[in-house]
Amino acid sequence: MKKLLLGLVATTALVSPALAELELELEKDELTFGFIKLTDMAPLAVAYENGYFLDEGLFVTLEAQANWKVLLDGVIDGQLDGAHMLAGQPLAATIGYGTEAHIVTPFSMDLNGNGITVSNEIWEEMKPNIPVMEDGRPQHPISAEALAPVVEKYKSEGKPFNMGMVFPVSTHNYELRYWLAAGGLHPGFYSPDNVTGQIGADVFLSVTPPPQMPATLEAGTIYGYCVGEPWNQQAVFKGIGVPVITDYELWKNNPEKVFGITAEFAEEYPNTTLAVTKALIRAAQWLDENDNANRPEAVEILSRAEYVGADYDVIANSMTGTFEYEKGDKREVPDFNVFFRYNATYPFYSDAVWYLTQMRRWGQISDAKPDSWYDEVAKSVYKPEIYLEAARLLVDEGLADEADFPWDSDGYKAPTPAEDIIDGIAYDGRTPNAYLESMSIGLKGEQKIVGSDVQG
Repeated sequence: MKKLLLGLVATTALVSPALAELELELEKDELTFGFIKLTDMAPLAVAYENGYFLDEGLFVTLEAQANWKVLLDGVIDGQLDGAHMLAGQPLAATIGYGTEAHIVTPFSMDLNGNGITVSNEIWEEMKPNIPVMEDGRPQHPISAEALAPVVEKYKSEGKPFNMGMVFPVSTHNYELRYWLAAGGLHPGFYSPDNVTGQIGADVFLSVTPPPQMPATLEAGTIYGYCVGEPWNQQAVFKGIGVPVITDYELWKNNPEKVFGITAEFAEEYPNTTLAVTKALIRAAQWLDENDNANRPEAVEILSRAEYVGADYDVIANSMTGTFEYEKGDKREVPDFNVFFRYNATYPFYSDAVWYLTQMRRWGQISDAKPDSWYDEVAKSVYKPEIYLEAARLLVDEGLADEADFPWDSDGYKAPTPAEDIIDGIAYDGRTPNAYLESMSIGLKGEQKIVGSDVQG
């Protein structure tokens, strides 16, 4: 086994400089990691293909998983040592929503990367409600207010308006709900007795695995969906749908996937955890360095069948700094996929808190919680101390720049300003209940769902 030289250099988040350098062995060097076929699994693929795992003495196997539930179960039961995860999964598991297990993350995989797509038919019905620019193209970002009359028409005809998202605790579920609610459409509540998430809904959301989204849309089972790439661009290439908004337009530089491991793994294999985190940081750096100069190579890797398996051109359409809405309407979105810039890989507590607020907003957390609870849960799942220790090792080895890491952070980002969010409501992770109070649609205060009613 390769030995890790742990340079325990003092920073505010690390240990005393009085401790001598310790040479520690990797506790486990053969690892299997799971992922879903999405472009934001890129740090895993790059760490493998560029030899960063091997540099750390790690012999890694990457395995695509059928869906997010299978992936989570694989990590919990030990078939997988870790995985590319929805950020909501470690949080939900840790608080016992759905499958119960203590999952932690030392590494946030990316920012942005998702979109909301509607079918061609729905797009044609929305278009009269959307302002246009001087050149006649739709003005972005597009509000769900443009969808509201369409939903009302379907309702008057007795037809449910169905849309897809990838998992009940996915970013995609919360982003789609956020967009709908910001436009005055109710996406429905969850309750302990009804986990469909469709209580009181104007728009009915259901789960569809990411690679199946375009086919499900084409079949007419759903009228739109929220998913990560390349499955929005795939709809454009197939001519079956139109992406109406990216999550970058919904919430500028929002957090996305994380790398998840069990708390037991982190405790039993601390040096292995550090080594994995180091390799992933290096991969993220490579993906963003020199103004995304390596993205074409990354797209080639991801297009392989063992990773995402979509056509090179489909993946490149968003991965290389552009995004195509309608056929021919390709626009510059250099930060559509961010892997390292803006401290993207640092696991901020405030990111965790946002996911928890959305779980509370829609009833997945059924009862009111004090602000301190959100902070405690965030700190039990997100592990910036592991991340910074790995970063320190990379800096000491000359593989990373000291200035690229938030050594003095308390784990909370500065509040996201109102102008960076679609509904004009600022977000401060330190005050989750005040944030929830500011929402016109959703649970707040002591409210809870009883039967099909909001009480309290």
